[in-house]
Amino acid sequence: MQNEFAGLGQLIAQNEKAKRYYMSLPDYVRNQIATRADNVNTYSSLRDYAENLLRGDD
Repeated sequence: MQNEFAGLGQLIAQNEKAKRYYMSLPDYVRNQIATRADNVNTYSSLRDYAENLLRGDD
């Protein structure tokens, strides 16, 4: 089971893997994720949300 954090800020502050992934994303994706920061509380939810946003880039 994954650790669940209070939100995006805590997730990337305390999970180095999540921070590296978040910082590797394009600015527009990070901005969109930040608008829903309270709902992004696991590494899995971060990846899922980012992948959904990136799908249109292909």
